[in-house]
Amino acid sequence: MQLFYNPELTETTKHFLFNKEESKHIVKVLRKKTGDTMHITNGKGWLFTAEITIPNLKNCEAVIIAKALKAKPNYNLHLAVAPTKMNDRYEWFLEKATEIGIQSITPVICAHSERKVIKAERFEKIVQSAMKQSLQCYLPTLHPAESFKSFVGKQHSDTLFIAHCEETDKKSLKNELKPNTDITILIGPEGDFSPEEIKLAVDNGFQSVALGNTRLRTETAAIVACHSVAYSNEL
Repeated sequence: MQLFYNPELTETTKHFLFNKEESKHIVKVLRKKTGDTMHITNGKGWLFTAEITIPNLKNCEAVIIAKALKAKPNYNLHLAVAPTKMNDRYEWFLEKATEIGIQSITPVICAHSERKVIKAERFEKIVQSAMKQSLQCYLPTLHPAESFKSFVGKQHSDTLFIAHCEETDKKSLKNELKPNTDITILIGPEGDFSPEEIKLAVDNGFQSVALGNTRLRTETAAIVACHSVAYSNEL
């Protein structure tokens, strides 16, 4: 199955047009014809089956012939991850975290961050593409970048963790995870969080955790955390 994404579709939509880029792909690459069916999600849980009525290269038309609302995951994971120096590493994290299953992502700018500007539009496209590739119907929320201090100072109702490399009293993340809960995990930049940031996070209710016995790159640590949470909810 190939999945398309159209955020404008709702459960009441009956007829719609694909944009120029998707129309060209559908007609010229996939060679879809009148009467062929396709699957589309709006990223809000709905999976639509559509039938092509006019396979136009610029404005491919279709009608909805079936729809289903998919169940939400039984947990909510929010990863707050510092942007990496090499942009492609962060993009890899976004792609893989979406494939594994994540609900929210916030780039956090830390004291040791070497990259302080992100490409939000490109990041959004990567997340959308990964959602379609992994055949999911819920699009993760990509929040605007914000400072570490601002993020940890907010009111959070989740179970809060900060993963870091400092030699402090830390517990293993996998041993602290509980299924069916909302979780926020902070992942630092190259060079880790500063001691002051770790203290600030702990003072604001974040629990220090370790992700294993080895030092991990930022993007690797984020994926390990993401998979640990997903796995704990599959047991």
